Amino acid sequence: MKKIILSLSLFAFSCHLFSQEDAWVYLADKENETTFIANPLTMLTQKALDRKARHGVSIDARDVPVNEDYVTAIKNADGISVLAKSKWFNAVHVRGEKTAIENLFINQNNLIEPQRTFISKIVFADRSQGALEKSTNEKRRYKFETILTDYNYGNANQNNQIKMINGDVLHQTGFTGEGITVAIMDGGFPNVNTMSSFEALRNNGRLLDDYDFVNRDEDVYTNTSTNHGTLVLSAMAGYIDTATKNYVGTAPNASYYLFITEDNNDENPVEESYWVEAAERADSLGVDIINTSLGYDDFDPGTKYDYEPSDMDGQTAYITKGANIAFEKGMLLVTSAGNAWGASVGAPADSPNVLTIGAVDSNGDYAMFSSIGTTYQPTIKPDVVAQGASSYLINEFDNIITNSGTSFSAPILAGGISCLWQAYPSLTNSEIMDLVRESASQYNNPDFYLGYGIPDLEKALSNIYALDTTNASINDKITLYPNPMNARLFVSLPTDDFATLNLFDVSGKKINTYQVSNENNWINTSELAKGLYVVRLETVNGIDTFRLIKE
Repeated sequence: MKKIILSLSLFAFSCHLFSQEDAWVYLADKENETTFIANPLTMLTQKALDRKARHGVSIDARDVPVNEDYVTAIKNADGISVLAKSKWFNAVHVRGEKTAIENLFINQNNLIEPQRTFISKIVFADRSQGALEKSTNEKRRYKFETILTDYNYGNANQNNQIKMINGDVLHQTGFTGEGITVAIMDGGFPNVNTMSSFEALRNNGRLLDDYDFVNRDEDVYTNTSTNHGTLVLSAMAGYIDTATKNYVGTAPNASYYLFITEDNNDENPVEESYWVEAAERADSLGVDIINTSLGYDDFDPGTKYDYEPSDMDGQTAYITKGANIAFEKGMLLVTSAGNAWGASVGAPADSPNVLTIGAVDSNGDYAMFSSIGTTYQPTIKPDVVAQGASSYLINEFDNIITNSGTSFSAPILAGGISCLWQAYPSLTNSEIMDLVRESASQYNNPDFYLGYGIPDLEKALSNIYALDTTNASINDKITLYPNPMNARLFVSLPTDDFATLNLFDVSGKKINTYQVSNENNWINTSELAKGLYVVRLETVNGIDTFRLIKE
């Protein structure tokens, strides 16, 4: 009998929920736009301003906060709950009965002083309900895709997921993500604050902050029903080095923000609004990369919020429109393609401004669960792939496990890209995306299953160096050229100076030692294999280190 009562209660609760509608209320203007833009530190951190300046991103009205008087007026309206707000869209996400939401628009002149129109339009999440002022689905969801320095990376199988993209080469070259900031949008991060696998992350001050946008608090470690965020973070930042087990994530020295935007209890468009809100905060904090292992196109049964396949066009879904703005703001978005077993990618992975990551197995073959691209997307999707079948991860109990999904191929690659961007932080998000695609295994013959293929981050790094027209030297009195080198490497030293040149491969193994001077100013590099090399040049004034490419 108890079970029947529980079922009836749930039915009654569901009926109550279904009487509620979700909608986006767009506001007419913002307060003191000019003053805010003239004083950007009132709304953005210095790190955010530095990142924007580095990439030529201007500050505009979208950075200005929403008018809180408008938000308060909507909160005080009868039958309305405000669940989220967005400065980029100048909008709030509300829930209430349809008539209550419609009354917001009808009675807005009575909601705020001085009396005026402050709502420009209202768009219902159930688009069959229409819109006020301006009109503004094969279906499935993939909330989480859990389907089935010299580092010791662990056993050969575990090592494969980083070797596949040559992320280990970047580590050996000295690029481990340091200086790059990553925001992870997910559903929960249990025990990250206590696990030994993240002790180095915490002790070195690289776990910057966290926030739960669903429950509106700063507890992302206990008030959660999923360990998914912990697994995702481990792919990038996990580190274990003991006598019995070893693990290294793809960006162990990057810095991280942890944001909960996914409500594990149901699937509702408000989660799109939580994500946009988190992306706005990430922008204001100066985040470089957003990793998202979430996707939306199919919501809870009984609702009418589902997107149609044709809506996956890179510009329709609310979360996709938010991702497009995040890209304009200079951030790089690395997003899971989804686990749809032959169906197409969801939002925001449909955006051309998102680097969408599919999944392969340890052999580099297409993983059957990985979502595919369609002609609805304006660009090839997925963009690229990484190992998502039987990925090695660390769970909330500090155990190394395997799990599958594009949820994990995306952070594996996001970490690798963090290391790549560290090498040349002046590059834009668009340039980094192009380099990753161009390095991939089937760049000249992409398809809807693997996109451009498996990236080669060593090749991408080489391409960056090849594009760099500056001298290799970090000392303005010493020059090594050409870079890339071919048969000879020339060394230009200060007058009457001489030096000892030590040549290493990227693993740190010394290849040879040479004595050079302005009279004996070159070494023979014709027998070197193609790839990256490190030169240590010792002079009476100290030691300089150079990274060079052999073509």
